[in-house]
Amino acid sequence: MAGSELGGTRVVWDDAFTAHDFGPGHPMSPVRLALTARLARALGVLDAPGVSVVGAEVAPDELVTTVHDPAYVAAVRRVSADPVGGLDDDALSHGLGSEENPVFAGMHDSAARILAASVDSARAVRSGEALHAVNVTGGLHHAMRDRASGFCIYNDVAAAIADLLRSGVRRVAYVDVDVHHGDGVQAAFWDDPRVMTISLHESGHTLFPGTGWPEDVGGPGAEGTAVNTALPAGTRDAGWLRALHAVVHPLVRAFAPEVLVTQHGCDTHLLDPLAHLAVTVDGQRAAAASLHDLAHEVCGGRWLATGGGGYELVDVVPRAWTHLLGIAAHAPVPPATPVPASWAEHVAQVIGRPVPARMTDGADPWWQPWEAGYDPGEAVDRAVLATRRAVFPHHGLDPWFD
Repeated sequence: MAGSELGGTRVVWDDAFTAHDFGPGHPMSPVRLALTARLARALGVLDAPGVSVVGAEVAPDELVTTVHDPAYVAAVRRVSADPVGGLDDDALSHGLGSEENPVFAGMHDSAARILAASVDSARAVRSGEALHAVNVTGGLHHAMRDRASGFCIYNDVAAAIADLLRSGVRRVAYVDVDVHHGDGVQAAFWDDPRVMTISLHESGHTLFPGTGWPEDVGGPGAEGTAVNTALPAGTRDAGWLRALHAVVHPLVRAFAPEVLVTQHGCDTHLLDPLAHLAVTVDGQRAAAASLHDLAHEVCGGRWLATGGGGYELVDVVPRAWTHLLGIAAHAPVPPATPVPASWAEHVAQVIGRPVPARMTDGADPWWQPWEAGYDPGEAVDRAVLATRRAVFPHHGLDPWFD
Protein backbone atom coordinates (compact mmCIF):
# COMPACT_ATOMS: atom_id res chain seq x y z
CA MET A 1 0.00 0.00 0.00
CA ALA A 2 1.44 3.31 -1.04
CA GLY A 3 1.69 6.12 1.42
CA SER A 4 3.82 8.05 3.83
CA GLU A 5 3.16 10.36 6.76
CA LEU A 6 2.12 13.33 4.64
CA GLY A 7 -1.55 14.12 5.25
CA GLY A 8 -3.12 16.24 7.94
CA THR A 9 -5.98 15.44 10.29
CA ARG A 10 -9.56 15.19 9.06
CA VAL A 11 -12.22 15.96 11.69
CA VAL A 12 -15.88 15.28 11.04
CA TRP A 13 -18.27 17.86 12.40
CA ASP A 14 -21.35 19.73 11.26
CA ASP A 15 -24.45 20.75 13.19
CA ALA A 16 -26.43 18.40 10.92
CA PHE A 17 -25.20 15.50 13.04
CA THR A 18 -27.30 16.70 15.99
CA ALA A 19 -30.37 15.57 14.02
CA HIS A 20 -29.63 12.02 15.16
CA ASP A 21 -31.80 12.38 18.24
CA PHE A 22 -33.68 9.54 19.95
CA GLY A 23 -35.68 12.04 21.98
CA PRO A 24 -35.84 13.50 25.49
CA GLY A 25 -34.45 11.29 28.21
CA HIS A 26 -32.56 8.95 25.89
CA PRO A 27 -28.95 8.43 27.05
CA MET A 28 -27.45 9.07 23.61
CA SER A 29 -28.27 12.75 23.48
CA PRO A 30 -26.76 14.72 20.59
CA VAL A 31 -25.86 17.47 23.05
CA ARG A 32 -22.74 15.45 23.91
CA LEU A 33 -21.54 15.88 20.32
CA ALA A 34 -22.32 19.58 20.17
CA LEU A 35 -20.57 20.21 23.49
CA THR A 36 -17.51 18.26 22.31
CA ALA A 37 -17.20 20.29 19.11
CA ARG A 38 -17.67 23.54 21.02
CA LEU A 39 -15.05 22.63 23.62
CA ALA A 40 -12.53 21.48 21.00
CA ARG A 41 -13.00 24.71 19.10
CA ALA A 42 -12.72 26.85 22.24
CA LEU A 43 -9.38 25.20 23.02
CA GLY A 44 -8.09 25.77 19.48
CA VAL A 45 -7.94 22.09 18.55
CA LEU A 46 -10.09 22.45 15.44
CA ASP A 47 -7.94 25.36 14.27
CA ALA A 48 -4.62 23.55 14.73
CA PRO A 49 -2.28 23.42 11.71
CA GLY A 50 -3.22 20.69 9.26
CA VAL A 51 -6.73 20.16 10.65
CA SER A 52 -9.68 20.22 8.25
CA VAL A 53 -13.24 20.13 9.56
CA VAL A 54 -15.75 18.52 7.21
CA GLY A 55 -19.35 17.34 7.15
CA ALA A 56 -20.89 14.46 5.22
CA GLU A 57 -23.79 13.78 2.89
CA VAL A 58 -26.37 11.06 3.45
CA ALA A 59 -24.97 7.72 2.29
CA PRO A 60 -26.80 6.13 -0.66
CA ASP A 61 -28.49 2.79 -0.04
CA GLU A 62 -25.85 1.10 -2.18
CA LEU A 63 -23.27 2.00 0.47
CA VAL A 64 -25.44 1.22 3.49
CA THR A 65 -26.27 -2.22 2.11
CA THR A 66 -22.62 -3.21 1.92
CA VAL A 67 -23.02 -4.05 5.61
CA HIS A 68 -26.80 -4.14 6.13
CA ASP A 69 -29.56 -6.25 4.59
CA PRO A 70 -31.74 -4.34 2.11
CA ALA A 71 -34.88 -5.45 4.00
CA TYR A 72 -33.54 -3.87 7.18
CA VAL A 73 -32.65 -0.62 5.40
CA ALA A 74 -36.17 -0.57 3.92
CA ALA A 75 -37.63 -0.94 7.42
CA VAL A 76 -35.51 1.95 8.70
CA ARG A 77 -36.68 4.08 5.79
CA ARG A 78 -40.35 3.29 6.51
CA VAL A 79 -40.20 4.27 10.18
CA SER A 80 -38.16 7.35 9.31
CA ALA A 81 -40.90 8.53 6.98
CA ASP A 82 -43.72 7.58 9.36
CA PRO A 83 -42.56 6.86 12.93
CA VAL A 84 -46.09 5.88 14.01
CA GLY A 85 -47.65 4.10 11.06
CA GLY A 86 -44.35 2.57 9.93
CA LEU A 87 -43.71 0.89 13.26
CA ASP A 88 -45.19 -2.48 12.29
CA ASP A 89 -44.25 -6.04 13.24
CA ASP A 90 -41.55 -6.10 10.58
CA ALA A 91 -39.89 -3.01 12.00
CA LEU A 92 -40.10 -4.43 15.52
CA SER A 93 -38.47 -7.66 14.32
CA HIS A 94 -35.52 -5.55 13.15
CA GLY A 95 -35.02 -4.09 16.64
CA LEU A 96 -36.68 -0.78 15.80
CA GLY A 97 -39.09 0.90 18.18
CA SER A 98 -37.66 -0.58 21.36
CA GLU A 99 -36.82 1.46 24.44
CA GLU A 100 -33.15 1.44 23.48
CA ASN A 101 -33.75 2.09 19.76
CA PRO A 102 -36.81 4.36 19.51
CA VAL A 103 -37.70 5.62 16.06
CA PHE A 104 -37.90 9.25 14.95
CA ALA A 105 -38.59 11.18 11.79
CA GLY A 106 -35.51 11.35 9.56
CA MET A 107 -33.70 8.54 11.34
CA HIS A 108 -32.50 6.89 8.14
CA ASP A 109 -30.91 10.06 6.82
CA SER A 110 -29.18 10.92 10.10
CA ALA A 111 -27.84 7.39 10.59
CA ALA A 112 -26.76 7.15 6.94
CA ARG A 113 -24.95 10.48 7.27
CA ILE A 114 -22.93 9.12 10.20
CA LEU A 115 -22.09 6.01 8.17
CA ALA A 116 -20.99 8.12 5.21
CA ALA A 117 -18.82 10.24 7.48
CA SER A 118 -16.83 7.22 8.64
CA VAL A 119 -16.55 5.79 5.13
CA ASP A 120 -15.42 9.15 3.74
CA SER A 121 -12.85 9.35 6.54
CA ALA A 122 -11.56 5.87 5.79
CA ARG A 123 -11.20 6.78 2.13
CA ALA A 124 -9.28 9.94 3.03
CA VAL A 125 -6.85 7.94 5.16
CA ARG A 126 -6.54 5.26 2.48
CA SER A 127 -5.77 7.77 -0.27
CA GLY A 128 -3.32 9.81 1.79
CA GLU A 129 -5.56 12.87 1.76
CA ALA A 130 -5.44 12.63 5.55
CA LEU A 131 -3.03 10.86 7.84
CA HIS A 132 -5.51 10.72 10.72
CA ALA A 133 -9.30 11.06 10.65
CA VAL A 134 -11.69 11.41 13.59
CA ASN A 135 -15.46 10.98 13.51
CA VAL A 136 -16.76 11.35 17.06
CA THR A 137 -20.34 11.05 15.73
CA GLY A 138 -19.57 7.45 14.73
CA GLY A 139 -18.49 4.29 16.48
CA LEU A 140 -21.99 2.77 16.42
CA HIS A 141 -20.61 -0.70 16.95
CA HIS A 142 -23.67 -2.68 18.06
CA ALA A 143 -25.73 -2.44 14.86
CA MET A 144 -26.05 -5.85 13.23
CA ARG A 145 -26.53 -6.68 9.57
CA ASP A 146 -30.29 -7.06 9.96
CA ARG A 147 -31.22 -5.17 13.12
CA ALA A 148 -30.68 -2.19 15.37
CA SER A 149 -29.07 -2.78 18.73
CA GLY A 150 -27.73 -0.80 21.65
CA PHE A 151 -28.59 2.72 20.40
CA CYS A 152 -27.02 1.87 17.01
CA ILE A 153 -29.01 1.92 13.74
CA TYR A 154 -26.29 1.60 11.08
CA ASN A 155 -22.80 0.28 11.76
CA ASP A 156 -20.56 3.02 10.41
CA VAL A 157 -17.39 1.30 11.62
CA ALA A 158 -18.14 -1.93 9.78
CA ALA A 159 -18.98 0.06 6.65
CA ALA A 160 -15.67 1.95 6.84
CA ILE A 161 -13.64 -1.24 7.30
CA ALA A 162 -15.51 -3.00 4.48
CA ASP A 163 -14.79 -0.05 2.20
CA LEU A 164 -11.08 -0.22 3.03
CA LEU A 165 -11.06 -3.90 2.08
CA ARG A 166 -12.84 -3.24 -1.22
CA SER A 167 -10.27 -0.58 -2.03
CA GLY A 168 -7.45 -3.09 -1.76
CA VAL A 169 -6.29 -2.75 1.84
CA ARG A 170 -5.07 -6.20 2.85
CA ARG A 171 -5.29 -6.00 6.65
CA VAL A 172 -7.21 -3.76 9.03
CA ALA A 173 -6.96 -3.81 12.82
CA TYR A 174 -9.98 -2.58 14.78
CA VAL A 175 -9.52 -1.71 18.46
CA ASP A 176 -12.63 -1.01 20.55
CA VAL A 177 -12.18 0.47 24.04
CA ASP A 178 -15.87 1.20 24.65
CA VAL A 179 -17.13 -0.29 27.91
CA HIS A 180 -19.52 -2.50 25.90
CA HIS A 181 -18.41 -5.38 23.71
CA GLY A 182 -18.01 -4.37 20.06
CA ASP A 183 -20.31 -7.17 18.96
CA GLY A 184 -21.60 -5.75 15.69
CA VAL A 185 -18.17 -5.13 14.21
CA GLN A 186 -16.94 -8.53 15.41
CA ALA A 187 -19.95 -10.22 13.79
CA ALA A 188 -19.37 -8.41 10.49
CA PHE A 189 -15.82 -9.78 10.17
CA TRP A 190 -16.02 -13.01 12.19
CA ASP A 191 -14.97 -15.12 9.19
CA ASP A 192 -12.60 -12.62 7.57
CA PRO A 193 -8.90 -13.12 8.35
CA ARG A 194 -8.10 -9.71 6.86
CA VAL A 195 -9.66 -7.93 9.85
CA MET A 196 -8.59 -8.25 13.47
CA THR A 197 -11.27 -7.00 15.87
CA ILE A 198 -10.07 -6.38 19.43
CA SER A 199 -12.58 -5.43 22.11
CA LEU A 200 -11.59 -4.37 25.63
CA HIS A 201 -14.82 -4.21 27.60
CA GLU A 202 -16.64 -4.82 30.85
CA SER A 203 -17.57 -8.46 31.25
CA GLY A 204 -20.85 -9.58 29.76
CA HIS A 205 -21.68 -11.06 33.16
CA THR A 206 -22.45 -7.53 34.36
CA LEU A 207 -23.17 -5.50 31.23
CA PHE A 208 -24.95 -5.40 27.86
CA PRO A 209 -24.68 -7.10 25.38
CA GLY A 210 -23.59 -10.10 27.44
CA THR A 211 -21.07 -11.28 24.86
CA GLY A 212 -17.34 -11.02 24.12
CA TRP A 213 -15.55 -13.90 25.83
CA PRO A 214 -11.86 -14.82 25.52
CA GLU A 215 -12.68 -18.07 23.72
CA ASP A 216 -14.50 -16.15 20.95
CA VAL A 217 -11.54 -16.02 18.57
CA GLY A 218 -13.05 -15.97 15.05
CA GLY A 219 -14.61 -18.29 12.53
CA PRO A 220 -13.05 -21.12 10.51
CA GLY A 221 -9.99 -19.84 8.70
CA ALA A 222 -9.99 -16.64 10.76
CA GLU A 223 -9.07 -18.03 14.16
CA GLY A 224 -7.19 -15.51 16.25
CA THR A 225 -8.61 -12.44 14.49
CA ALA A 226 -11.43 -11.90 16.99
CA VAL A 227 -10.01 -10.85 20.34
CA ASN A 228 -11.96 -10.19 23.53
CA THR A 229 -10.83 -9.11 26.98
CA ALA A 230 -13.73 -9.13 29.44
CA LEU A 231 -12.79 -6.98 32.43
CA PRO A 232 -14.37 -7.12 35.88
CA ALA A 233 -16.66 -4.35 37.09
CA GLY A 234 -14.74 -1.73 39.03
CA THR A 235 -11.58 -1.89 36.89
CA ARG A 236 -9.61 1.35 37.27
CA ASP A 237 -7.00 3.14 35.17
CA ALA A 238 -4.07 0.94 36.17
CA GLY A 239 -5.83 -2.32 35.32
CA TRP A 240 -7.51 -0.98 32.18
CA LEU A 241 -4.31 0.43 30.73
CA ARG A 242 -2.37 -2.69 31.73
CA ALA A 243 -4.90 -4.80 29.82
CA LEU A 244 -4.75 -2.49 26.80
CA HIS A 245 -0.98 -2.70 26.56
CA ALA A 246 -0.83 -6.43 27.36
CA VAL A 247 -3.37 -7.43 24.71
CA VAL A 248 -3.77 -4.78 22.04
CA HIS A 249 -0.23 -3.66 21.36
CA PRO A 250 1.47 -7.03 20.86
CA LEU A 251 -1.38 -8.36 18.72
CA VAL A 252 -1.58 -5.30 16.48
CA ARG A 253 2.17 -5.43 16.00
CA ALA A 254 1.99 -9.12 15.08
CA PHE A 255 -0.96 -8.60 12.72
CA ALA A 256 0.78 -5.67 10.95
CA PRO A 257 -2.30 -3.86 9.64
CA GLU A 258 -2.16 -1.26 6.91
CA VAL A 259 -4.78 0.88 8.66
CA LEU A 260 -5.75 1.12 12.33
CA VAL A 261 -9.40 1.83 13.15
CA THR A 262 -10.31 2.60 16.76
CA GLN A 263 -13.54 3.16 18.68
CA HIS A 264 -13.28 5.44 21.72
CA GLY A 265 -16.51 5.05 23.63
CA CYS A 266 -15.83 6.89 26.89
CA ASP A 267 -18.46 5.05 28.93
CA THR A 268 -15.59 3.34 30.76
CA HIS A 269 -15.52 6.45 32.96
CA LEU A 270 -16.31 6.12 36.65
CA LEU A 271 -19.16 8.65 36.30
CA ASP A 272 -20.89 6.93 33.39
CA PRO A 273 -24.48 6.09 34.42
CA LEU A 274 -24.82 2.92 32.34
CA ALA A 275 -21.71 0.91 33.19
CA HIS A 276 -19.43 -0.14 36.02
CA LEU A 277 -15.77 0.52 35.19
CA ALA A 278 -13.86 3.28 37.01
CA VAL A 279 -11.55 4.80 34.39
CA THR A 280 -10.75 8.54 34.43
CA VAL A 281 -10.48 11.09 31.65
CA ASP A 282 -6.73 10.88 32.23
CA GLY A 283 -6.77 7.14 31.62
CA GLN A 284 -8.85 7.60 28.47
CA ARG A 285 -6.43 10.27 27.25
CA ALA A 286 -3.50 7.90 27.85
CA ALA A 287 -5.25 5.15 25.88
CA ALA A 288 -5.91 7.44 22.93
CA ALA A 289 -2.28 8.61 22.95
CA SER A 290 -1.00 5.04 23.00
CA LEU A 291 -3.23 4.01 20.08
CA HIS A 292 -2.11 7.07 18.12
CA ASP A 293 1.51 6.08 18.72
CA LEU A 294 0.72 2.50 17.72
CA ALA A 295 -0.71 3.72 14.41
CA HIS A 296 2.50 5.59 13.68
CA GLU A 297 4.60 2.59 14.70
CA VAL A 298 2.73 -0.10 12.80
CA CYS A 299 0.93 1.40 9.81
CA GLY A 300 2.63 4.65 8.88
CA GLY A 301 0.19 6.69 10.95
CA ARG A 302 -2.91 5.68 8.95
CA TRP A 303 -5.54 5.97 11.67
CA LEU A 304 -9.31 6.37 11.73
CA ALA A 305 -10.75 7.05 15.18
CA THR A 306 -14.43 7.20 16.06
CA GLY A 307 -16.54 8.05 19.08
CA GLY A 308 -19.03 5.58 20.51
CA GLY A 309 -20.73 5.32 23.87
CA GLY A 310 -20.46 7.77 26.72
CA TYR A 311 -23.45 9.06 28.64
CA GLU A 312 -22.08 11.54 31.17
CA LEU A 313 -22.79 14.44 28.86
CA VAL A 314 -20.86 17.31 30.46
CA ASP A 315 -18.06 16.11 32.73
CA VAL A 316 -16.83 13.23 30.58
CA VAL A 317 -17.71 13.05 26.88
CA PRO A 318 -16.62 16.56 25.78
CA ARG A 319 -13.32 16.40 27.66
CA ALA A 320 -12.47 12.81 26.65
CA TRP A 321 -13.17 13.37 22.97
CA THR A 322 -11.50 16.78 22.90
CA HIS A 323 -8.37 15.00 24.15
CA LEU A 324 -8.81 12.44 21.36
CA LEU A 325 -9.13 15.21 18.79
CA GLY A 326 -6.09 17.02 20.16
CA ILE A 327 -3.98 13.88 20.00
CA ALA A 328 -5.09 13.16 16.43
CA ALA A 329 -4.35 16.77 15.46
CA HIS A 330 -0.83 16.51 16.92
CA ALA A 331 -1.91 19.33 19.21
CA PRO A 332 -2.58 17.49 22.47
CA VAL A 333 -4.36 19.41 25.22
CA PRO A 334 -2.32 19.36 28.46
CA PRO A 335 -4.40 17.78 31.22
CA ALA A 336 -3.99 20.78 33.53
CA THR A 337 -5.51 23.14 30.93
CA PRO A 338 -8.41 25.15 32.41
CA VAL A 339 -11.79 24.56 30.84
CA PRO A 340 -12.56 27.74 28.82
CA ALA A 341 -14.90 30.16 30.54
CA SER A 342 -16.90 30.60 27.33
CA TRP A 343 -17.64 26.88 27.25
CA ALA A 344 -18.59 26.81 30.91
CA GLU A 345 -20.96 29.72 30.36
CA HIS A 346 -22.57 27.97 27.40
CA VAL A 347 -23.11 24.78 29.41
CA ALA A 348 -24.66 26.80 32.24
CA GLN A 349 -27.07 28.42 29.80
CA VAL A 350 -27.99 25.23 27.91
CA ILE A 351 -27.92 22.60 30.65
CA GLY A 352 -27.83 24.62 33.83
CA ARG A 353 -24.99 22.90 35.63
CA PRO A 354 -21.34 23.59 36.46
CA VAL A 355 -18.44 22.03 34.58
CA PRO A 356 -15.08 20.60 35.68
CA ALA A 357 -12.43 23.27 36.22
CA ARG A 358 -9.75 21.57 34.14
CA MET A 359 -9.23 19.01 31.40
CA THR A 360 -8.12 16.42 33.95
CA ASP A 361 -9.64 14.33 36.72
CA GLY A 362 -6.37 14.75 38.60
CA ALA A 363 -5.44 11.10 38.13
CA ASP A 364 -2.03 9.63 37.32
CA PRO A 365 -2.67 7.13 34.48
CA TRP A 366 -0.02 4.73 35.70
CA TRP A 367 0.04 1.07 34.71
CA GLN A 368 2.42 -1.84 35.27
CA PRO A 369 3.66 -3.65 32.15
CA TRP A 370 2.68 -7.30 31.80
CA GLU A 371 6.34 -8.22 31.66
CA ALA A 372 6.67 -7.16 35.30
CA GLY A 373 4.76 -10.27 36.30
CA TYR A 374 1.35 -11.93 36.52
CA ASP A 375 -0.68 -11.88 39.73
CA PRO A 376 -3.23 -14.74 39.82
CA GLY A 377 -5.01 -12.98 42.66
CA GLU A 378 -5.91 -10.02 40.45
CA ALA A 379 -9.13 -10.36 38.45
CA VAL A 380 -7.81 -8.08 35.70
CA ASP A 381 -4.70 -10.23 35.28
CA ARG A 382 -6.83 -13.35 35.05
CA ALA A 383 -8.94 -11.72 32.33
CA VAL A 384 -5.85 -10.64 30.41
CA LEU A 385 -4.22 -14.04 30.65
CA ALA A 386 -7.41 -15.77 29.45
CA THR A 387 -7.32 -13.62 26.30
CA ARG A 388 -3.61 -14.10 25.73
CA ARG A 389 -3.91 -17.87 26.12
CA ALA A 390 -6.80 -18.03 23.68
CA VAL A 391 -5.35 -15.78 20.97
CA PHE A 392 -1.60 -15.32 21.19
CA PRO A 393 -0.64 -18.83 19.95
CA HIS A 394 -2.53 -18.15 16.69
CA HIS A 395 0.04 -15.41 16.02
CA GLY A 396 3.13 -17.24 17.20
CA LEU A 397 3.21 -15.27 20.44
CA ASP A 398 3.85 -16.59 23.93
CA PRO A 399 0.83 -15.86 26.13
CA TRP A 400 3.09 -15.32 29.13
CA PHE A 401 5.87 -13.08 27.86
CA ASP A 402 5.24 -11.43 24.47
